[in-house]
Amino acid sequence: MSRANHSADTREHLLAIGENIILGKGFAAVGLAEILSCAGVPKGSFYHYFASKEGYGVELLRRYFLNYDEKLVLLLRADHGQARDCLLRYFDGWVERHQCDGASHTCLAVKLAAEVSDLSEPMRDALAEGMGRVIVRLADAIKRGQTEGSLCPTLAPDTLAASLYSLWVGSALLYKVQRSSEPMLNALRLTETMLVAADSAACKH
Repeated sequence: MSRANHSADTREHLLAIGENIILGKGFAAVGLAEILSCAGVPKGSFYHYFASKEGYGVELLRRYFLNYDEKLVLLLRADHGQARDCLLRYFDGWVERHQCDGASHTCLAVKLAAEVSDLSEPMRDALAEGMGRVIVRLADAIKRGQTEGSLCPTLAPDTLAASLYSLWVGSALLYKVQRSSEPMLNALRLTETMLVAADSAACKH
């Protein structure tokens, strides 16, 4: 293996290990020593890959959102069905993952949004950029639904996409607080209503 490949693999390994630990404990509660110990990487090597813990956090979020975006684009592709069905399948996946993994489950964005937004401007920027990209993908899917005829043409795609994402981030936080599926099930029911079908009575009024 070349030195460049080895370096890239070590960097990825550090990010993957750190994500799993931070998902459980949060960002501030996890020290570099714990991440390096679990990764089996010498402490001195860390600064070869990241300038600081904050820089590590930024790259952690960028990696997370890059992977998330790839999965979301695939899920919302036209060959996977009409846009409304794809969107409902995506949001139903939020419910399914939480029900399967229990109250400890959350995504990295939800886990860190409240914690680091007031502590680190670079990490807040990474969160804002990543979440903004998710909203753009959702808006594009809504526009596709309007073009193909599965969603009501009077919907405002950008506003609706932002509202839906806000709804689901909030429901994920309530899920953790209440340890109940009800907030997410409520979000799913409201999402079905907000994604007005083109052939529904609500679209014709």
